Amino acid sequence: MARKLRVEYPGAVYHVLNRGNRREAIFRDDTDRQRFLDTLAEACAKTGWQIHAFCLMPNHFHLVVETPQPNLVTGMKWFLGAYTGRFNRRHQLFGHLFSGRYKSLVVDGSGSGYLKTVCDYVHLNPSRAKLLRLTEPLRAYAWSSWPQYLTAPSKRWSWLRVDRLLGEHGIGRESAAGRRELERRVEGRRAGEAGADYRPLRRGWCLGAERFREELLEQMEEGMGAEHYGEERRETMQARAERMVAEELQALGWREEDLAHRPKGDPGKVAMAVRLRAQSTMTAKWIAARLEMGTPGYLHHLLHRQQRSAKT
Repeated sequence: MARKLRVEYPGAVYHVLNRGNRREAIFRDDTDRQRFLDTLAEACAKTGWQIHAFCLMPNHFHLVVETPQPNLVTGMKWFLGAYTGRFNRRHQLFGHLFSGRYKSLVVDGSGSGYLKTVCDYVHLNPSRAKLLRLTEPLRAYAWSSWPQYLTAPSKRWSWLRVDRLLGEHGIGRESAAGRRELERRVEGRRAGEAGADYRPLRRGWCLGAERFREELLEQMEEGMGAEHYGEERRETMQARAERMVAEELQALGWREEDLAHRPKGDPGKVAMAVRLRAQSTMTAKWIAARLEMGTPGYLHHLLHRQQRSAKT
């Protein structure tokens, strides 16, 4: 069976969902949930993603993610792989945690109300699943982005973007009064949700106006997706990493050939490697080869040593 094409382009917005293998739990406790969010924060730092909404359910998760660069596929590969590895190590398991490929629905983020539809759907998940009592507000469910929307910006995660959802709710400027109005509107939608038709969100491949759908089909015909992008594609992950290397070389006053002449553990090289690990999805093998730092194992040793010294 042919795999579905992944549509990727700069500024794309997606509703991403993935379930546990055999619908088993992907979170055993709050430590797992926090580790998932920490891993998501790392993924955002590596890829530039902006998260508009998320919800962690017992055996699946929802994300509404915007990708300024066309990198959903490479970012999700790192994100799901990293969380799976961390989950398995903690619980002394091995093998698949998630059930097959994640589902990604492309969302029209032009301000026509579709982003609001999908974010409200995600935030209302705990209520639909009866994880909250009828008398409990949505904010009582800690493991979604909804409580963050209702807190002051200074206490909010930097990778969560709230302005676009506020705008689609008609709240032009964030304030305490605006947050109260947002809560009133979403709780009102919760109360009137009986019989809501979510088939376009659960079964479709895109959510938007007909013109938006037509434009996506045109892009797909041009070959955009996981394996083939258009010739005019934006910066790839490797190009992003190469740009970082060039910036670091310039800051140090080094030339390209200096990478080969300097020691494998040179502090300048280690600093570059730290940045590449934090802000890209390039592998340790690629970084070690690119910076002339020996084997991936030696690179891991240097990074671990650097991490320990930073804590002391």
